[in-house]
Amino acid sequence: MPIPEILNGRLRLPVIGAPMFIVSTPRLVLAQCKAGIVGSFPALNARPAAQLDDWLAEITGELAAYSRANRQVTVAPFAVNQIVHSSNDRLEHDVALCVKHRVPIIITSLRPPAEVVAAVHGYGGVVFHDVINLRHAEKAAAQGVDGIIAVCAGAGGHAGVLSPFALVKQIREVYPGTIILSGAMSTGADVLAAQAMGADLAYLGTRFIATDEGNASAEYKQMLVDSRGEDIVYTSLFSGVAGNYLRGSVVRAGLDPDKLPEGDKTKMNFGSGGSAEFKAWRDIWSAGQSVSGIHDVESVAALVDAMAGEYEAARTRINKQALLPVD
Repeated sequence: MPIPEILNGRLRLPVIGAPMFIVSTPRLVLAQCKAGIVGSFPALNARPAAQLDDWLAEITGELAAYSRANRQVTVAPFAVNQIVHSSNDRLEHDVALCVKHRVPIIITSLRPPAEVVAAVHGYGGVVFHDVINLRHAEKAAAQGVDGIIAVCAGAGGHAGVLSPFALVKQIREVYPGTIILSGAMSTGADVLAAQAMGADLAYLGTRFIATDEGNASAEYKQMLVDSRGEDIVYTSLFSGVAGNYLRGSVVRAGLDPDKLPEGDKTKMNFGSGGSAEFKAWRDIWSAGQSVSGIHDVESVAALVDAMAGEYEAARTRINKQALLPVD
């Protein structure tokens, strides 16, 4: 299965740190890339819009300097997430800045990103597009994207409802490019499992909130540690699109997580965080079912080290099992 040339030899683990609203800033992105996985952030996290220019210059410059000073270290490229939606009135501005700085990877969400693909391919970058079903994957493939992110059941943020066993298989039948799997992963063994089922890369977000570099409050991080998979609430109330959130944050806002009304999709606004009184990500904290594997808060470097060990241990274990004689 294919990996874009831009990633060949530049990953310690086949992992992309998913872009997270508010949480992902240059500090987290730089730590992820220096640890050998793709770091990413939503363009909308840079506020005001002019700050995006500064962030891109900072990340590009620091990664280049770090690579020169540490030639023996695998330093991964970074990515910027662009929300392709009518409520994002910054899209043209933000894409232009990504072109200026030649951002290696652009991650697009929602509408098929034809104009973004053309702009990014113009300087040699690649575009990954996230989808929650086969129909969306087929539309993205028709736009010429370089990779499709299968956002499956249990993923944090705006997740789908399909099992990865179903969605990855369906996408692979119609799409020969790179497939990135998102949904409920937190360990190196999970990353290996993603590859075993047909994905090329794993896409992890929630696990990186609970790191020293994640731009989240201590209370948010502790809630991740204290929560389990059953503590994730799937609702469209807070942004107009169904997504996964921490039950504890919903209760903290004075709401009953078992009796939430539907959100209004027509008032969806990714620039403001949604149309509800309580804003997604600011008041209602996003998380996926991967909280089941979060037991502490540590540095990104320590976390990636641990994941690399888990990945190799799982590969060794599976290889031994595969060699066992069949009764």
